[in-house]
Amino acid sequence: MPEIPSSTAPVAMRLPRYTKTEQDEILGGGADPFGVDAAGLTWLPKTEHFGVTYDDRLLAHAGLLRLPIAVGAATTEVVGVGGVAVASDARGRGLARVVLAAALDHARTMGPRHALLFCRPPLVPLYERLGWHPLDEEVLVEQPGDRVVAMPLRTMVTPLHDDAIWPSGPVRLFSLPM
Repeated sequence: MPEIPSSTAPVAMRLPRYTKTEQDEILGGGADPFGVDAAGLTWLPKTEHFGVTYDDRLLAHAGLLRLPIAVGAATTEVVGVGGVAVASDARGRGLARVVLAAALDHARTMGPRHALLFCRPPLVPLYERLGWHPLDEEVLVEQPGDRVVAMPLRTMVTPLHDDAIWPSGPVRLFSLPM
């Protein structure tokens, strides 16, 4: 990949679409590009997409989806964040921070007070550096066939507004994960 000049700060923008072709452009294709197939889950597609491009190449992506959730006795909504990806030859340049910042700026206009994501344990430190907080509670998610299963990946949240405090209690996503 050509070196991005230091005078050219990467900028994320809203994408009109995000297809398997674009995902393959970032992750290079393969059977399990996110390394989560072993979890055996069915995932929801995202409805809003943000990306970082350079020289007509998509280098990073983050997707959003508004989802119903219960935390303790309260039902509410969260903005699910998923499909976060940075091309392997562009990692270490802050592109995850850039694309997530743009996605979360948009998420703040969507209504929910928090964003939520699921990630593999090795990625927890990255998301913590970006302001996300791991949940200690078990998170239940829906799966096909009216099944409800415990999320095997790490669940993390971040507030979308300064006064947003994550409530305590069991967490139940009333949909497939995103």
